[in-house]
Amino acid sequence: MASAFDSGVLVPSRTAYAKRISSHLAAALVTFALLQIFIIAKTGGSLVLHLGIIIAIGGFAMAARALEHRWVMLDQGGLPTAGLALRFRRDLIQLWGASIFGALLWIPVAIIYRALFG
Repeated sequence: MASAFDSGVLVPSRTAYAKRISSHLAAALVTFALLQIFIIAKTGGSLVLHLGIIIAIGGFAMAARALEHRWVMLDQGGLPTAGLALRFRRDLIQLWGASIFGALLWIPVAIIYRALFG
C-alpha cells in the first residue's frame, strides 16, 4: 500500500479504472434489467414484450463487455492518469444514461404495441 502514496497524496493505480468500470457496469446492467421488467409489468406486457426484454438485456450485456474490455486495454496502455480520468467520467455518464434512458424506451414501445394488438 505504501507504493500507492506519492508525497502523502493518494495516486490511483493503473488497474483502478478497469475495476471501477466493472463495478459500474454490473450495477448499470442490474438497473437496466429491473427498470425494463418493472416498466413492462406495469404496462401489462405480453410474451412478445418479455422476449424483447431478454434480447435487450443480452445486447446491453454484450456492449458492457466490450466497454469493460476497452478499459482493461486502456489501463494496460501508457496513457497518463489525467487522460484516463476524463475518459472514465465520460464513459460513466454515457453508461448510466444508456442504462436509464434505454430502459425508458419500452414505455412508447409498450403503448404502441398495446394500441396495435390490444
